[in-house]
Amino acid sequence: MSEVKKILLVDDEPDILEFLSYNLKKEGYEVYTAENGVVAMVVAEKIKPDVIVLDVMMPAMDGIETCRRLRKNTDFQDVMILFLTAREEDFTQIAALEVGGDDYVTKPIRPSILVSRIKALMRRIEKKQTVEVIEENLITYGDLLIDKEKINVIKNGQVIDLTKKEFELLTLLLVRPGKVYTREEIFFKIWGNDVIVGDRTIDVHIRKLREKIGENYIGTVKGIGYKIEAVN
Repeated sequence: MSEVKKILLVDDEPDILEFLSYNLKKEGYEVYTAENGVVAMVVAEKIKPDVIVLDVMMPAMDGIETCRRLRKNTDFQDVMILFLTAREEDFTQIAALEVGGDDYVTKPIRPSILVSRIKALMRRIEKKQTVEVIEENLITYGDLLIDKEKINVIKNGQVIDLTKKEFELLTLLLVRPGKVYTREEIFFKIWGNDVIVGDRTIDVHIRKLREKIGENYIGTVKGIGYKIEAVN
């Protein structure tokens, strides 16, 4: 019998906590709640949840700051974090992903959508072994063998030569398969603050990567950024 997964719901509205708790418990999850980020930090430390659902706007400590602090704690660097955001607030959604969020759902919340997103996150938890470190400089993902020392990729016995930036982009996305990396995050991590590049530069690198390693590895999240797709 599989272990029951734990979900921590964090929202300052009691009605929302009750409503979402009811729907998630119906799905068989073990649900805990907190009314703000300060309480959430304490509860998370105690229960070690599999998924944390964080509202963005809360008193005491908002969701963005809560996520930032959680990610600084090694115990929570791999926990899945899903944000609840106001509809059409692109800036907030991007900020949520940049501090380490894995996904977001816009309000008003439809339980069926929330449940489906959480199930997707749970599948990603189960596929942690998808990216496997063989040696210090060798990792595998699906049918790809990534050689960090030689800066190339081997697929079905064939060596795929990548440019330095293409390789850095691929390895960045592979850090957390399924996580959406915003364009701003990619800019900073690959090119740095001192180099100005446009969206077109990232698009070209993504297109070339897809041509070299295959179309099915890198997904586009319209208006936000890119992610590595889960593979079986």
